[in-house]
Amino acid sequence: MNAWKLTNPNRLGKATEEIPAPAEGEVKVRVTQVLFSNIDAALYSGALKAPYPLVPGRFAVGRISSGEELLGAKKNDRVLLHTFLPERDTGVAKKDFSADEYGICGQTVNGYLRDFVCLDAESVSLLPEAVKDECALLTELVALAKQTIDVLDVQKGQHIAVFGGDTLGVVLCQLLIYQQAAPILIDNRTDRLNFAKKCGIYYTSPADDTLVDNVAKITGGRLADGAIFVTSAGPQNTALPFKVSARNTNTVYSGFFGRDITVDLNVALKKGISVHGVTGGTDCIPAAINLIATKALDFSLFEFHRFDANSVAEVLSSLSTNDADSRVLHIAELI
Repeated sequence: MNAWKLTNPNRLGKATEEIPAPAEGEVKVRVTQVLFSNIDAALYSGALKAPYPLVPGRFAVGRISSGEELLGAKKNDRVLLHTFLPERDTGVAKKDFSADEYGICGQTVNGYLRDFVCLDAESVSLLPEAVKDECALLTELVALAKQTIDVLDVQKGQHIAVFGGDTLGVVLCQLLIYQQAAPILIDNRTDRLNFAKKCGIYYTSPADDTLVDNVAKITGGRLADGAIFVTSAGPQNTALPFKVSARNTNTVYSGFFGRDITVDLNVALKKGISVHGVTGGTDCIPAAINLIATKALDFSLFEFHRFDANSVAEVLSSLSTNDADSRVLHIAELI
């Protein structure tokens, strides 16, 4: 089978490997499509450290090749491949309590840019016919957004400030609207704010000196009932959520992006704001699939750029040197 491996920064090559055989309790899946983002681009360029050699690709869908009985499915049924995989506990190695208890596909463990993968049955999810492949590739983002909003404990009618207008920021705002809250999308890029408005996000504001006044006008002087900082959306003042939030509210820092984040908590302490962090939403994947299937979210304005898997290096190189356009989603096709 074919497998693409990152051996050093900016060096991605195709190799031929044996087709894996599933162990007991595993499902073998033929990978069909992989979604690439600015996270993959950062790993490709070396901006994020990677354990070489590494197969990239964290968001993927495929078709069951064998082991369908474990899922109560049929061969060739479509499945979502999970990004976060539980680390196996051998019971021998000394436990490192500072380490993650899961592997992140395409970042800390091999990802999905290969023809076949074998996974525990719990690490794949069946996809209903109502969920198209390109929408299914956004499932992990929707699950992260759902987990974030659950942690924030959003209530109907609340104003929630969302910092970051990348794909996750737009998904967060759409989900907040679905839950009858009023998101305020904040970003320092005009193109992102304009796209958000086209996606039905009514309240937007630039992240400049007018921000606090803008939020005060939108909320009738009460300020935001909570805030979300999207860690993957690029450089922004990480303490801004506290300035636009009312006292005794919550702020969540949410995202898959593995960069170091420094936050000045001075204003948060003065205002009694609770701070939370969310980096995944595996438990929310069933809910996310249902949200997509019922069209609670609208992805129709996104542009899907499909390309052959052999062109991944070219696409990642472009993404790593330019600001990612939140409207364009890059999908590698393996079949």
